[in-house]
Amino acid sequence: MKIGILLPYKENFSPEYPGAVSLFVYETTRKSKYKKDIIVFGNTNFKKKFNIRYENINLTKQLLSSQTKNYVNKFINLQNKYKFTIIEVHNRPSYIKQLSSKSPNSIYSLYFHNDPLSMDGSKTIEERKKLLKICYKIIFNSNWSKKRFLEGLENKFVNSNKLAVFFQSAKKGKISNIIKKKNWITFVGKLNRAKGYDIFVKSIQKILKKYPKWKAKIIGDEKREKINLNHKNADLLGFLNHEQVLKVFKDSSIAVACSRWEEPFGRTSLEASANGCAVIITNKGGLPETITNARILSNLSVKSLTREINFLIKKENIRKKLQKQSIENFYLTHEFVTNMIDNYRDEKLKLNKFFFNKKEKKSLRILHITNFNERLDGRLFFNTGRRINNGFIRQGHSVLGFSDRDIQKYYKSIRDFKGAKTLNDKLKKTCYNYKPDLIVLGHADLISKDQIAELRQDYPNTKFCQWFLDPLNKNGPDFERNKDRILDKIKVVDSTFLTTSPDVLNFLKSDNSFYIPNPSDRSFETLNNFNKSCNVDVFFALSHGVHRGVLKSGKTDDRILFLNNLRKNTPNIKFDIYGIDKIQPIWADHYFKTISNAKMGLNLSRGDAIKYYSSDRITQIVGNGLVCLIDEKTKYKNFFNDNEMVFYKNVNDLSEKVIKVSSDERLRKKIARNGKIKYMKYFNSDLVSEYIIDKTLEIKSKKKYLWEN
Repeated sequence: MKIGILLPYKENFSPEYPGAVSLFVYETTRKSKYKKDIIVFGNTNFKKKFNIRYENINLTKQLLSSQTKNYVNKFINLQNKYKFTIIEVHNRPSYIKQLSSKSPNSIYSLYFHNDPLSMDGSKTIEERKKLLKICYKIIFNSNWSKKRFLEGLENKFVNSNKLAVFFQSAKKGKISNIIKKKNWITFVGKLNRAKGYDIFVKSIQKILKKYPKWKAKIIGDEKREKINLNHKNADLLGFLNHEQVLKVFKDSSIAVACSRWEEPFGRTSLEASANGCAVIITNKGGLPETITNARILSNLSVKSLTREINFLIKKENIRKKLQKQSIENFYLTHEFVTNMIDNYRDEKLKLNKFFFNKKEKKSLRILHITNFNERLDGRLFFNTGRRINNGFIRQGHSVLGFSDRDIQKYYKSIRDFKGAKTLNDKLKKTCYNYKPDLIVLGHADLISKDQIAELRQDYPNTKFCQWFLDPLNKNGPDFERNKDRILDKIKVVDSTFLTTSPDVLNFLKSDNSFYIPNPSDRSFETLNNFNKSCNVDVFFALSHGVHRGVLKSGKTDDRILFLNNLRKNTPNIKFDIYGIDKIQPIWADHYFKTISNAKMGLNLSRGDAIKYYSSDRITQIVGNGLVCLIDEKTKYKNFFNDNEMVFYKNVNDLSEKVIKVSSDERLRKKIARNGKIKYMKYFNSDLVSEYIIDKTLEIKSKKKYLWEN
């Protein structure tokens, strides 16, 4: 992790005259666990700099040239040298546009220390939308500043993961210092009307006249506006360095921050509170967020401010209680805020590498987009999508099922004939509310790749993957269509999972394509046919499309010829076959009741056999304790042996083996038992779903998956 921090041009990164931005960067950098990897860049004339790694960007004056642009361009050259993982820009949204145009592949985070609507580069709605598109994170110093940024933007941005609030911080004082407090009333800041200094002057004159044992300490200056204060107990200290200001706060009993303007945050009240002052603030901007316990003026006037100061002087017990509460409840320490910043940096680091071990793996929010077939009344309940879903849940993840085909079906209209527009819009809204860590797509063809690309921009921490089950052999059904379905989104997802071995698919150019077996599930595969006698030798079910559910007249299938030859070669074998000879296919509970009476199941897929491909019928056969009859060209012998499955070369070879197993109950039960035990142990939905997560999140796991060998 390398982090480059770019300060505003001419921001004084020096303890001699620091601004709020410099103090924030200095304090959070020196406490950061990444401090050795952080370089701060600025343009400071003072020789003395804060004692952290800093590089000054020196500029020479050039006629007809913007020094600010030159400043940013010089930083871009330094980025080419250092290649920072993250570039953090402070308080200059206008820099982001220039940086991203010259270095578009860099990761940018923008910190706002002022009102976003008052700054070049974030005043307009379009400028702020552009920042949301470019930046990895946009960080505000108060919720008020965040709300200002969101003014006029659509609701979809309000809950964006890109927006965060990291308050400014201060060093927490000691409660024991309260007894050393002096009768001081302190005002720190610009001595102008915006800060309410004119009101303070009139009020403090009355207070000091009434309470001669009290003094006022005024720290600050203002060259453009002159507001006079003449009183023997009022000390105008002018500008003091930061350490001197903190010392005054430690001795002060009361501090006043009575701004008229909407303060984005307010460092005065923050540091006064941290040092145990009884603080009076106005209810402006982010001021109330700086402090846990304070006297808040709803309306700023000489009368209201005088009343509050008078109250705190007279009610010593309340003043002392407020001072104690200010320190006890103060939490915005340098350590606390730095930890928030480092957590976001950790997030980015893990997004890049994901070098978790299993102990670090957290519970994820997973949005699983596939066809859950809700509209089919449970007929296709026992499908692969639900198996994978069960695996995610058993691992302890939060899983939201998003049934794309059902949504598309229900929301079709004249304006949206296919329902795709509504479907994609609903996905955007779901992501906005659910904020998934991982989005898994299974045959989600109507979700557009452009929509996925947009979601990747909106949720840079979210990972995306797709799984695909249909056949991909060139001589099989729908090869070109199935190939296009996979390739459609392959560039916008992080990983692709197939039930065909990727190494035999020439059209795959991605290194992020992986094989997965059809997963079994212990809540679905509940039969143990090897424990009982069965009166059917071979079971097979064919369909003309799972969603159709019934046979289609005139439709031919190469499997029918194979089945007819098999039956011809084995006249004494009892077959139970569905989906041919006008016998309708069977589904759901009817399917399981039927196979419960079978010894063997034929795992026959359409088209030529191809490495590792099988339809999901293999799970229903092996998982329920039937002997699985499978073509050896599928290469399943890489996983199972002859004591666990029956492999055949051709229809004649299969005929011989079916006759042998049918006549030998001991052999049949042994193969079926061994096959189920192994399949349920190594090819189950828990492991498959875990593998999907491991590969997509690039988690290094010591676990060995059988299908990877």
